[in-house]
Amino acid sequence: MSASLTVADSKRAFHQAFPHVIAPLYRRLVDELLVELHLLSHQKGFQADQLFAVGLTQVFDSFSSGYKPENQREQLFLALCSANGFDGAAFRQMAADAATQVGHHSLDEVKGWLSNRGEGAPAPIASLLHGVQRDDFHYSRLVAVGLLSLLQRAQGADAIDPLALRSAAHEIGESMGLIKSRVDKDLSLYAGNIEKMTQAVELMEETVAAERRRRERAAAEHEANKS
Repeated sequence: MSASLTVADSKRAFHQAFPHVIAPLYRRLVDELLVELHLLSHQKGFQADQLFAVGLTQVFDSFSSGYKPENQREQLFLALCSANGFDGAAFRQMAADAATQVGHHSLDEVKGWLSNRGEGAPAPIASLLHGVQRDDFHYSRLVAVGLLSLLQRAQGADAIDPLALRSAAHEIGESMGLIKSRVDKDLSLYAGNIEKMTQAVELMEETVAAERRRRERAAAEHEANKS
């Protein structure tokens, strides 16, 4: 992406690619990801690798849960990416490939690969982890989320307490050379915001359902009065 492009340029490109009204509940997600992707696209040392792709798709999918209309949800993701010079479809494929690789192995195996920076891992995962060792590697919160997400995709991970998995991600991040305090902060904020978003979506759905029931009762009463 051209270094001369501004956040305003990215926002303009986004609205051209996604000319739809966005519900208030999801505007913060859109604004934050739009700016974050813009800044990363200009960051020296940043590479849009599989670990980043896993983190980005996980964050988007988690925080866009309940988005209506559902058939615009993926279009929204693609527009956020394209507005900043990225290929959202390629990110989806990269994330899916990484998840598939991890899903064939146990949690202990995956933890071992991550802790040993890819040693013994299948080629795609090894390549993903070797990228973290670059001298110019640029860390972002999406990397931390990607790390946690990979652990969650391993065989047997669904039987593990979520807090234990998050703790494992903290420790593994440090062994990979990531700054533990930043990983801790980013994953804690991610988990807390996911909980808040889940509650907000539930409240929104309850409100919509209550309004629908009110309209149905009003319509039924109107028909009864006519007869």
